[in-house]
Amino acid sequence: MNTGIRRVGLAILVLFIGLAAQLTYLQVIDSKKLANDPNNTRKFLRDISRPRGPIVSADGVVLAKSVPVNDQFKYQRIYPVATAKLFAHVVGWQSIGFGSTGVEAEYSKALAGRDCRPSLDNLCVCRRPITGTVFLNLSVKAQQAAADGLAGRRGSVVVLNVRTGGVVAAYSNPTYDPTLLVSHKTDVARLAREFLLAAPDNPMLPRAWRELYPPGSTFKTVSAATALTDNVDVNKQFPELTELPLPLTTATLHNFGDERCGGSLEEGFIESCNTTFGQLGLDLGNQLAVGVERFGVNDGGAPSDFDPDIVGSIGPREGTFDLEMPRFAQAAIGQGPVSVTPMEMALVAEAVARGGTILTPQTANRVEDPDGRVVERFRSKEWKRAMSHVTAATLRDWMVEVVNQGTGTAAQIPGVQVAGKTGTAETTPDERPHAWFIAFAPAVDPQYAISVLVEHGGSSEAETTGGRVAAPVAAQVLRVLLGV
Repeated sequence: MNTGIRRVGLAILVLFIGLAAQLTYLQVIDSKKLANDPNNTRKFLRDISRPRGPIVSADGVVLAKSVPVNDQFKYQRIYPVATAKLFAHVVGWQSIGFGSTGVEAEYSKALAGRDCRPSLDNLCVCRRPITGTVFLNLSVKAQQAAADGLAGRRGSVVVLNVRTGGVVAAYSNPTYDPTLLVSHKTDVARLAREFLLAAPDNPMLPRAWRELYPPGSTFKTVSAATALTDNVDVNKQFPELTELPLPLTTATLHNFGDERCGGSLEEGFIESCNTTFGQLGLDLGNQLAVGVERFGVNDGGAPSDFDPDIVGSIGPREGTFDLEMPRFAQAAIGQGPVSVTPMEMALVAEAVARGGTILTPQTANRVEDPDGRVVERFRSKEWKRAMSHVTAATLRDWMVEVVNQGTGTAAQIPGVQVAGKTGTAETTPDERPHAWFIAFAPAVDPQYAISVLVEHGGSSEAETTGGRVAAPVAAQVLRVLLGV
């Protein structure tokens, strides 16, 4: 065989291998993206031109369903007016022109009936497609309580079932009605989407799990857990200061309202003393960066069935302490390099409530077939071991005291012991701080963990703190869920 023929043969072989690799990539790695591409005409004709299963809340309310219509697509997806805005971010929508989001995207295969039930005489032949009903862990009661608590203010409320990992509520405000987005009149859908995208308050953003904020003093829970895990002397007495000088700079870290505080780490936690925790961040050094990773910070968002996925929270990086000492002091109080989602802070509360473990958040509970039989049930898995049982028990006791006598007294519920932590996160000099509160209840044998964020304190004229603004929202939601 001469050289020219060998070269041609080799070139053909390389092209064949490249073609095989590209086909493998498209069919395996990129298959989900291509399947959900709004330009995939075959997929939309297949899914829209058939009855699609409903999406139902944990308390039995239909949140999405398909109804027959007289056009080429045969069925129209509708979202009942009473719950459309409550669940828009979680349930999502299915649009001819813009694809799918939320539960509509994540569980599209079950909803559209692409699974097949084999006949008894031929297991390889589908008798009829199974159009599934997707039942959620979220309830209308919980979502409405979250919306009522925020009372029109920008922010979010996340509630988790600490025993199962189920997402009980994930409400973001502002929100929107997806009805026009799924219109079969493409011009109507396009204009509706453009209007929502142009809105200055970004109503299509699921703030609960896709937006990052400085967490303020709620992050002291993570800092304290790191200190306790690394055997920091909890009886160490921190000096009583109004401000803490920061190394490598002439700047200082101030306490809220320039108050003077110090004492033990427990006292600093209950009183939310910035100078104590700023010094703790300096004492921990690079170990603080190791500690935040145990809670999933700097490790991407928690695995979940949210669509789009949970965005990853960020914090100080290991190995950077020597050059960024002031930022480690700020990080220990939830400022500086720390930015988290409200979901992340709900998971922090869950970690304490569960004795140290964090579960993967789960929106869907199960899929049922048209006969009411369970086709698939979804269960959360352990994602992180954030701390030991002993550390979690200590933090629980400290969080109880925050509510009983510290900065979180507004979260008290008669007859129920709540464990919580307040946070007031500075943003920019010309804007009010964000108000935060994380909690779980009951403190012993907990049922729910909650995270409340009110952006810029709701821009109220009253003093903006997590204890004044966010803690009452948490109490209001927990009262509804606990029935007290």
